[in-house]
Amino acid sequence: MKKFAKVFFMIIVILIIYAPILILAVYSFTDSANIGPIHGFSLNNYKTLFTSTELTEMIAGTVILAFGSAIISTILGTLGALGAFYSKKFPQMGIGAMNQVPVVNADVVTGFSICILLIAVFGIDKSTYLPLVIGHVVLSAPFVYLSVVPKLKQMDNSLYEAAMDLGASSATALRKVIIPQIAPGIVSGFGLAVTLSLDDYFITTYTKPATFDTISTYVVNATKGSQTDIKTALWALSTIIFVIVILVVVVMNLKASIKDKA
Repeated sequence: MKKFAKVFFMIIVILIIYAPILILAVYSFTDSANIGPIHGFSLNNYKTLFTSTELTEMIAGTVILAFGSAIISTILGTLGALGAFYSKKFPQMGIGAMNQVPVVNADVVTGFSICILLIAVFGIDKSTYLPLVIGHVVLSAPFVYLSVVPKLKQMDNSLYEAAMDLGASSATALRKVIIPQIAPGIVSGFGLAVTLSLDDYFITTYTKPATFDTISTYVVNATKGSQTDIKTALWALSTIIFVIVILVVVVMNLKASIKDKA
């Protein structure tokens, strides 16, 4: 009975989490203009998604921003983690504490702060993409730091010391000894940075140029409009994003399973 109860509870939790997404996926393959009666199978939503210039440009801009800011965040977060790890106790604690502030801080506060600092104080034109990129880096870099630090603590530091004893320079030892050991943390941090950028709404809203939209800001604005075909095309976009996430998770788990068996 206990085993049955655990399985039943797990099924209920999974249904609560995934049922709304699965229902949305079903509606993305219909002609329905609203959530309600299903009017039949159709691929019109996917056709609109891939043929609408407005949608394709928005998606491309979102992806470029996500990967561009993630690369910068990964570099800064990794360097910050390395610097903190090899610092003395009190500087290390200070860096760790300061890194926690953007993590627990509300996105709306971060967005307002960046907007005021860069635009009002430094006079940077909001029509440029600089405030937007900085905002996403501020959002993502602390999470990269948190992904890399545990790997630094787990690595065999004697290998680094041995490389130095054998004549390797600090840069060479970093590149050939430390980076390979913490690479999983760097990759995880990069993936998290991409996800955070794709998902962000508040920071993007306050720092983006008026003519630029990411998926998050576009979806919010589209739900307020009257273009039904655009709204329903976003159901298709949501389904594709969900499928991509599932595939990435499955591939990562398979690779981890194969590595464990090896």
